[in-house]
Amino acid sequence: MKKSVALVLSSGGSTGIAHIGVIRELERHGFKITSISGSSIGSFIGGIYAMGKLSAYEEWVKKLKKKDVWGLMDLTVSANGLLKGEKVFNKMKTFIPDVLIEKMNIPFAAVATDIINEKEIVFKSGNFYEAVRASVAIPTIFTPVKYKNTILVDGGVLNPVPIKHVKRNENDILVTVNLYGRKEKIEDKSINVKEKKSNSYNLNKLIKNISRLISSGDKQSYGYFSLLSAATSAMIHKLAKQNIEKYKPDILINIPSDTSNTFDFYKADKLIKIGEEAAKKEIQKFINSK
Repeated sequence: MKKSVALVLSSGGSTGIAHIGVIRELERHGFKITSISGSSIGSFIGGIYAMGKLSAYEEWVKKLKKKDVWGLMDLTVSANGLLKGEKVFNKMKTFIPDVLIEKMNIPFAAVATDIINEKEIVFKSGNFYEAVRASVAIPTIFTPVKYKNTILVDGGVLNPVPIKHVKRNENDILVTVNLYGRKEKIEDKSINVKEKKSNSYNLNKLIKNISRLISSGDKQSYGYFSLLSAATSAMIHKLAKQNIEKYKPDILINIPSDTSNTFDFYKADKLIKIGEEAAKKEIQKFINSK
């Protein structure tokens, strides 16, 4: 059976830690990943793997607690974002040095969005951290990135599942991980009363509170911020679905979009296992069909 894989990793916040589980499961089944493309968190995980440093990142992220995630958030007084995003990448560089994308072990592409000219910017060369910082710049959360004569934001805005940008080799298997799968309404009962009262609860709580302040009307109506967020989410989900239908991956691994909130990186163990289980199921289907 064919074993070479062209891997596409979608955007989707901390749920993207599930990408690690998918990669590990592909490896267990003897597949060899020969190229990767990704948007936002997908570009980060994909790039770390392409440079051969996924194990170092996995070991680190599994140790994160809620207070650690909060400590990596560099809040800023800005009209175009809540976070500068410098603190976490500076931490990454202490154990995963920057590299040129063109010198990675396998071909890699990171996708960002040129918000001025309304087009995709695909990084296949240059510094990894510069490319991925642009790719993860979620509008209104992370400050955008100035690039040449334009401004870049999250790649998921225009291409949440960047299948067309992955390098394809003859007879390889196209594997796509979609973090916008059908919601499962997973209830997280891990938050206790003491944690809720803590000042370091997490950034998700802060963002929700800001959203409530800007929102207006009763629980069934939307204020400015919440309406914008819901509309953006609907568009991204639609774009993801269209890309998947257009390119028809050989193996499609769907992760429920409500698996975690944007900054739930302290749930790494759980998210990796979710990725492993979802991948195992779809890989087995693919093997049985041959």
